[in-house]
Amino acid sequence: MKGTLAQVRSYERSVQLLMVNQFTINLGFYMLMPYLAAHLSGTLGLAGWIVGLILGVRNFSQQGMFLVGGTLADRLGYKPMIVAGCVLRTAGFATLGLVDSLPALLAASAATGLAGALFNPAVRAYLAADAGERRVEAFALFNVFYQAGILLGPLVGMVLTGVDFRVTCLVAAGIFALLSVVQIRSLPARRADETKEAKTGKRESVISQWRGILANRPFLLFSAAMIGSYVLSFQVYLALPLEVRRLGGQGSFGTAAVAVLFAASGLGTILFQTKVTAWCKARMEPGRALTWGVLMMGVAFVPLLAATAVPVPDGGMALWLLAAVPPTLAALLLAFGTMIAYPFEMDTIVRLSGDRLVATHYGLYNTICGVGITLGNLLTGAALDAARAAGMSALPWISLLALGLACATALYGLHRTDRLSPPVREAQPAAA
Repeated sequence: MKGTLAQVRSYERSVQLLMVNQFTINLGFYMLMPYLAAHLSGTLGLAGWIVGLILGVRNFSQQGMFLVGGTLADRLGYKPMIVAGCVLRTAGFATLGLVDSLPALLAASAATGLAGALFNPAVRAYLAADAGERRVEAFALFNVFYQAGILLGPLVGMVLTGVDFRVTCLVAAGIFALLSVVQIRSLPARRADETKEAKTGKRESVISQWRGILANRPFLLFSAAMIGSYVLSFQVYLALPLEVRRLGGQGSFGTAAVAVLFAASGLGTILFQTKVTAWCKARMEPGRALTWGVLMMGVAFVPLLAATAVPVPDGGMALWLLAAVPPTLAALLLAFGTMIAYPFEMDTIVRLSGDRLVATHYGLYNTICGVGITLGNLLTGAALDAARAAGMSALPWISLLALGLACATALYGLHRTDRLSPPVREAQPAAA
C-alpha cells in the first residue's frame, strides 16, 4: 500500500485529485444504491414493477447519455462536466431520501444516472490527458481507488441504513456536495486538445464529430470485442451471488459468503493491481495484455463448471464449501483478468481516438458496452433459468466460458492485424 501511495504522489496534483474523486464518487454511490430497492419496496411499499422502473430509468439515463456527456466534455471542458455531474447527483440523492411520490422518484433516479453520464467520460479523458505517457500506470492506480470505493461504500451504507435509509441518502448527497466544492476550488480547468480546429479556426459540428467516430472502424471493432468482458465482470453481481444462494440458502451463511465474494474481488484489486500492471507492461504489448486479461475472465468460470461435476451434499461443511469456494475463486480470477486488461483497455481507447475527442470516444464506448451488459445479463439470466429447469447446472458456466474465449479470440485477431495501433494522423502542411 505504501508503494501505491508513493506512485500516486509521483503524479501531478490534478491526477491525484481525480483518483481521490473517483474513490469518493464510488463511496457515495455504493453506500446508497445497494439498499435503494429495499427502501422502495419495503419502506415505501411500491410494487415490484415500479421498483424495476425506477432503477431502470437510472440505468437508461446513464447509458443512453454517455455519448452526450462525452461530447459536452470535449466541447465545454472536462472540469465543468465533472462538477455538473457531482452537483446533479447531490440533488438526485437528496431527493431520493426526501420524497415518496412516483414522479419525483423517477426524476431523482434519472438525475443520478445523467450525473454519471456527465462526469465519467470527462474524468477518464482528463486523467488520460494529464497522465501523458504514464497513462497505463495512471489507470491502474485509478482502478485501485475505484475498487476501494466499491468495497467501502456498502459497508458504510449498511451502518447508515441501519439507522434510516434517509440518513444514507443525505450523507451520500453531502459527500457529493463536498466533492463539488473541492473540485470547483482545486481542480484545474482542462479542455480537449483540438489542434486541427485551432489551426483552421473552424469548429466541427457535433454531427460531423459523431460521424467521424462512427467511421473509426478499429475503435468500433475494439468496442464490440470488449462487450463480453463487461458481461463477464458483471457476473460478480449477478450469477455468482445467485449461485452462492442457490447452494448456501438465503440465511446468514449465504449472506456472509456473498460478502466474502465481494471482499475477495475488491481486496485483490487494491493489493495487486499496480504489481500486475507493471509486470504486464514490462512483458507484453497492449493487445496481448488485453487478450490474456479477457481470456482469464472467461477461464474464471472453470471452477464453477468443475463444481457441477460434484454431487451436491445434503448439508454441513461440505455444502458450505461447495457453495462458497468455487464462486470466490471465480471472483478472484475475474478480478485478476480485469487487473490485466483495464489499464490497457483505457489506454487503447485514447490511442484509437488519435488523442482527439477522447471524452466523446469514452462516452460512445461506455454506451456500447452498457447496452451489451444489459443484453448479456438478460441472456445470462435466461441461461440460469434454463439450467435449473433442465437440470443442466453447467449450462451458464459453459456459456460464459465460451463468451470469454470468443472475445479473447476477437482481441487477438485485432492485435495480430494491427488494428489496435493508433490511427495515422493527417499530415499537416509545413509552415511557409
